[in-house]
Amino acid sequence: MRARIATICLLASLALAGVSAADERDTYKAMWLSIAHPGLGEYYLKGWGPFEKCPQKKFWLGLIPIYGWPGYLQVKSAIDARHGRTNDELAFRD
Repeated sequence: MRARIATICLLASLALAGVSAADERDTYKAMWLSIAHPGLGEYYLKGWGPFEKCPQKKFWLGLIPIYGWPGYLQVKSAIDARHGRTNDELAFRD
């Protein structure tokens, strides 16, 4: 059931993002992609493309329950994407 909900959220977020190759990326859409799965918002802001553009630590650690999705990395990634940051930092900075 949990996997089904996660899949629905991911697909809804991809639909909201419009998955296009626009030059100017919308940080609001990126935030929702990061809520679907950590790292996807930053990947969207970098223009999709090769998987190497995706923040690897956020994406793979996002698969760990509670820490990744739903949890800490989901929030961290959404905040970074909303502010237009495309880093792979796992800690909050002051």
